[in-house]
Amino acid sequence: MKKGNTIFFENAPCITSFAAICGSKEKEGVLGSFADITLEDDMYEESTFEKAECKMLSTVVSLAMQKGGYTEKDMDVLISGDLLNQIISASFAARDFEFPFLGVYSACSTMSESILLGAALVNAGYIRRAVAATGSHFASAERQYRYPLELGCTRPPQAQWTVTGAGGCVITDEKSGIKVVNGTLGKVCDFGVTDVNNMGAAMAPAAADTIMQHFKDTGTEPSDYDMILTGDLGALGSRILKDLTWEKGYDISENHVDCGEIVYKVIEKEFQGGSGAGCSATVLNSYIFSKMQAGLYKRILFAATGALLSTVSSGQGESIPCISHAVQLEV
Repeated sequence: MKKGNTIFFENAPCITSFAAICGSKEKEGVLGSFADITLEDDMYEESTFEKAECKMLSTVVSLAMQKGGYTEKDMDVLISGDLLNQIISASFAARDFEFPFLGVYSACSTMSESILLGAALVNAGYIRRAVAATGSHFASAERQYRYPLELGCTRPPQAQWTVTGAGGCVITDEKSGIKVVNGTLGKVCDFGVTDVNNMGAAMAPAAADTIMQHFKDTGTEPSDYDMILTGDLGALGSRILKDLTWEKGYDISENHVDCGEIVYKVIEKEFQGGSGAGCSATVLNSYIFSKMQAGLYKRILFAATGALLSTVSSGQGESIPCISHAVQLEV
């Protein structure tokens, strides 16, 4: 059933297993006690940052399956994407598996989009099991979107630090685990931000639009959720989001949490906090899902956010269109 922009999953697809891997900086924060693998060296024994990113993604897909007791023969599809041109991390990681692959690009909102698509396929009965996964690497993202690290460029105060990490989960028709209740499809929002370092300000309007659309479609309000979790708005973007929703009559200040704000131990050292597709993927598939399994959170609205820019578009002075997709998760 669909109402507005929200698909309701009557057959209750469930997330039965999950896994996450994070880098050396990230393990010092909230992920250190919850990620399945924490790296000492962000090169991950590879020769390039891009190969390390690909290896992390392949690793979490394998781990998510193993933790659920699944083999490759049990899986129907891998739904994945990343931040690099032509989603090479996801595509190259898919070479390691003998089951179909659907590549998606939604920038840093890839985790919520992948879960939404996987749940929709399972709910409709087209498949039984899907793996949803994504990741990012600080050095590969800097090289592609901003400046190579070798240049030693100074980062402005509005900048965020791209998370080195990956996360993935298995979505099935089995009636156990974390239920995917519904998914709200986001639409592209562009408020004219052109600063490629100011991702929080660019993405906040998209997050606000999707979250408020979700409330309208589902008849819920902020207090109905233990947590309203956004992907990587960072400290500045989170404040903008709360202002935007408050202006429309929705006060999310009591239960809003942003993955970018909590991923690092001391956010002041990282300016506005974390970002990247791996930001929400690692936090969700380690810290958040572990807390849900323990019964500490019963209902969460997860709305990852993505900036749909490229080096070509930003180089030509284009503004940054953004998107956010949301899924309601319950135990």
